[in-house]
Amino acid sequence: MSYYQPGILATPVPPQARHMFFALESAAALPAALEKLKALVDGKSAVVGFGESLVKALRGQIEGLRTFPALTGVGVDNPSTQHALWCWLHGVDRGELLNRSNAIAAALAPALRLVQMNETFRHMTGHDLTGYEDGTENPHDEAAVAAALVGEGADGMVGGSFAAIQQWQHDLKGFQAMPSHEKDNIMGRRLSDNEELDDAPISAHVKRTAQESFAPEAFVVRRSMPWIEGDRAGLMFLAFGFSLDAFEAQLRRMSGLEDGITDGLYRISRPITGGYYWCPPLKDGLLDLRALHIERR
Repeated sequence: MSYYQPGILATPVPPQARHMFFALESAAALPAALEKLKALVDGKSAVVGFGESLVKALRGQIEGLRTFPALTGVGVDNPSTQHALWCWLHGVDRGELLNRSNAIAAALAPALRLVQMNETFRHMTGHDLTGYEDGTENPHDEAAVAAALVGEGADGMVGGSFAAIQQWQHDLKGFQAMPSHEKDNIMGRRLSDNEELDDAPISAHVKRTAQESFAPEAFVVRRSMPWIEGDRAGLMFLAFGFSLDAFEAQLRRMSGLEDGITDGLYRISRPITGGYYWCPPLKDGLLDLRALHIERR
């Protein structure tokens, strides 16, 4: 499947990355801006996703794409901070990422304006700042392809993907003050060996998000990375799916909307952003935007 943006499934997560979020400024300038963007995005070192508002500005429609829902659960709030366009840059050098992000922002102006940017990094071998390994239950190989990519449909849809993004801010000082067994019960795994705890409480994060426990099963491919901004820190959660349904089912259960039980993760962290994006496939090495039918106008 060479027609998808390879950065979606590339492992491990990159050593350094940048998330760029853009707001729409001029619909009339969009066609020219997107042509410039296609020249700068290879799908590997830069993955791009379209928000619903951008698709509507192009008078298009992507089946399954919607705006991130502001979900209020049992004592928890999941905000929606939906943007028009998202770009995820991969790299090994922060200076090089700065130069590339500046070039992308300049190319998209005046159609789109950069309104948020978050730098992320790989911690240890792919761990959250709490010390726990992230993405342990990710599907691999053909199972990852099936979970993350659209497998059938119209031209310009096959090989595409849907991204769900939430920036979580951790209370690391409060978490580190907890006894080790309480930390493990929040996560549902032992920090020492990453083994799942059979006797973990029903509120444990592992039990709340067990992908095979949903009907239908809710498998996604997680590509989350930590972030630090001054004295604030946490996890930039990122999941790819062939639809947004699996992620949303997990989020609803985490929030207690399914059975009134809130995920223990909310005890030590809270989401401060939320967005959904459609990641188009590639054609001849360039973003394949045929699904938007821009050329017909």
